[in-house]
Amino acid sequence: MLDVKGSIDNLSTTVTRHFAHIKNQHEFIRAWAVQFELAYTDFRVIEMALQLSGDAQHPLLAEFAAAYDAVYKYEYAFAGGGLEGFNQQFGNQIDDYEKAKDHLLEVIEKVKAVD
Repeated sequence: MLDVKGSIDNLSTTVTRHFAHIKNQHEFIRAWAVQFELAYTDFRVIEMALQLSGDAQHPLLAEFAAAYDAVYKYEYAFAGGGLEGFNQQFGNQIDDYEKAKDHLLEVIEKVKAVD
């Protein structure tokens, strides 16, 4: 697999920090939006590397994409509507968001194990 260690590290750090930011009810800041966009790029880089790894990685690719999408919906709500928008959509689902984040981090560990 292509060397995507930097993207893996960045994505892991960003989803962890973004969850903490939202859970702690911090207001939206521009830096958060920039990190959100960069994390999406990191996701796409990792996704491309898994695609180029061949059919053997297809199940992991599908799992990775689904896990990322599960986190993305929460982050997108915050990016698009700030704290108020997030709370209107998902304010009572912070535990579900945390589970999605933790699952993505678990899948990322599987990606790290791919040669």
